[in-house]
Amino acid sequence: MVSGLFSSDGKKATRGCPCGHAGDPAHACTCPPGAVERYHRRLSGPLLDRIDLHVDVPALPRDELLDGPDGESSREVRRRVVAARARQRHRLGPITTNASMRPSELERDTPLDAATRRLLERGIDRLGLSARAYARVRRVARTIADLAGRERVEAPDVAEALQYRTLDRRAG
Repeated sequence: MVSGLFSSDGKKATRGCPCGHAGDPAHACTCPPGAVERYHRRLSGPLLDRIDLHVDVPALPRDELLDGPDGESSREVRRRVVAARARQRHRLGPITTNASMRPSELERDTPLDAATRRLLERGIDRLGLSARAYARVRRVARTIADLAGRERVEAPDVAEALQYRTLDRRAG
């Protein structure tokens, strides 16, 4: 399994351990005892706060790799991304994206109903999110709603955005 941490510019990434096989069912991790923990400690909280999506990407089984991908085509994904970017331009202006929203824009453009707010509060408490990480969760939730074609951010959007922060805990 490859654990990836990516910022909104897509330039930051890391593996789950120095050898890159931690959690991979097909390959044994060859790191000595304690190496994985030391490796994760190098990823400081402030660095992790600046990364929008924390995603584990498992290796595909051979049969799935050979049979080709299931799911959305690249054309369909592109259509959704173009539509989401158009929603962002309409809401924020021609050169602003959700990733660069200021706190005042976050409050204005991602209003939360009571249930969604409670879910976000629980996520903040459970994950120990900083103010920066909280803002990133709201921005990612806004993007998830845009990709789904929704005007409002809903609880499932916040829940998905919180899931992308769960790797923060391993570095803690």
